[in-house]
Amino acid sequence: MLYRFNSVSLLFLFASMIMPSWAQTSTNWPNKPVKIVTAFAAGSASDIVARLLASELQAEMGQSFVVENKPGASGIIAAEMVAKSPADGYTLMLTTNTINSGNPHLFTKLPYDALKDFTPIARICNFIFVLAVAADSPIKSVSDLINWSSTNPNKVSFAYGNSTGQIAGAALNNLVGLNALAVPYKSTPQALTALVGGEVTYLFVDLASSQALLKAGRMRALAISSANKSNLVPDLMPLANMPNLQGFDLAAWVGVIGPAGMPADITAKLSASINRMLARKEIIDRLTGMGADVFPGTSSELSAYMGVQYIAWRDKIKSAGIKPE
Repeated sequence: MLYRFNSVSLLFLFASMIMPSWAQTSTNWPNKPVKIVTAFAAGSASDIVARLLASELQAEMGQSFVVENKPGASGIIAAEMVAKSPADGYTLMLTTNTINSGNPHLFTKLPYDALKDFTPIARICNFIFVLAVAADSPIKSVSDLINWSSTNPNKVSFAYGNSTGQIAGAALNNLVGLNALAVPYKSTPQALTALVGGEVTYLFVDLASSQALLKAGRMRALAISSANKSNLVPDLMPLANMPNLQGFDLAAWVGVIGPAGMPADITAKLSASINRMLARKEIIDRLTGMGADVFPGTSSELSAYMGVQYIAWRDKIKSAGIKPE
């Protein structure tokens, strides 16, 4: 009997050693710092939202939430790292349409599956994008941009630091025949620097990243990329209202994900916390002030939304005439 008891004890001991750590600790998660990865550089819209999220989650849960910027390669570096991280709730990602909607159709091969390799946690917001030029540019309207490009062949170009900027720029290029050269940058701040420095003609950029330059008079916004007017920039008309651009409608979405297979209780705890945060007026005001429309959503709602957006961005990319690399 003693021999049997020792064998059973050893069996349970061995099982506990190989059992994933989250199975033992999910009830008291988080009990160590949590990392929130963002695929874009400091100062980008994603970075701003990630830091707001980290601050709020830290205050509510009494544990450190640390933002880690992993810019480059259209977010592929960050997405691959998160997808391959342990699914224990200690590595999260502030994701965007670039990671889960655009990249699958912009690249012939990715080191991650945009839908299968992640756990959807919560939807956060959408960002309005504006078409902008440098303040000292002779271009003062969309019509000016079209006319200038026709009289200055081989001189027009657009910068982008994410897939939304890339697809919007290519769509405009394709629909009105700008023949603009697409110039990629590591992230949005670098693309903005190129614009105000006169290296490129125009770009599409989110309000969160660009409003400081717009307010300082270093950039000029010509139009918005979403189909409807926005109360955040009431003086700007949608591109969709202009000749040959009917149906033009591009905005960026933001959400929180983790590696596939995260424990359901941790996912639910995070989702509930994030949605409580997004219901507070001060948080809504901060996001709105950054140029975002707040769209709270549960894990299942984000999952469904990601599926819809996967198809929508596939169609947008095809209509923009962009071929996967």
